[in-house]
Amino acid sequence: MGFDGEYVPSTWDWVAEQVAEYEASGGTKANTLRDTGIPIIIFTTIGHKSGKVRKVPLMRVEHEGEYALVASKGGAPSHPGWFYNLEANNTIMMQDGPEPYETQVRQIEGDEYDLWWDRAVAVYPPYADYKIKAGDRHIPVFLTAKQA
Repeated sequence: MGFDGEYVPSTWDWVAEQVAEYEASGGTKANTLRDTGIPIIIFTTIGHKSGKVRKVPLMRVEHEGEYALVASKGGAPSHPGWFYNLEANNTIMMQDGPEPYETQVRQIEGDEYDLWWDRAVAVYPPYADYKIKAGDRHIPVFLTAKQA
């Protein structure tokens, strides 16, 4: 099943509403994390169990056409559900503005992880607190391919 399959909105109303408004406006509305003014992106993945289309707003951590997807889940002891979707299928639809595009992601580690983690914290400082709160859980970071 591809990205044209059945879409299942987030069970969190504010997330579902943000995704809907962002997409309906071509990224001109609902494009920040609530009232923080920090820009977000939307990425679309396919549920690894359900096969359903899932859409996730995340902090916009971008550098030279690549984006980091930080699986922080607010520092919770478990990974967000979308982490498992990306493990199962690394093709996503990415939207940062009016038009989504298909791209691939890969999980990063080592020096590359450290570099992108620092970039993520610079955009959204609470990530540093999430890392402490997560304890033994390593917060995964995925990186998109550069848009052609």
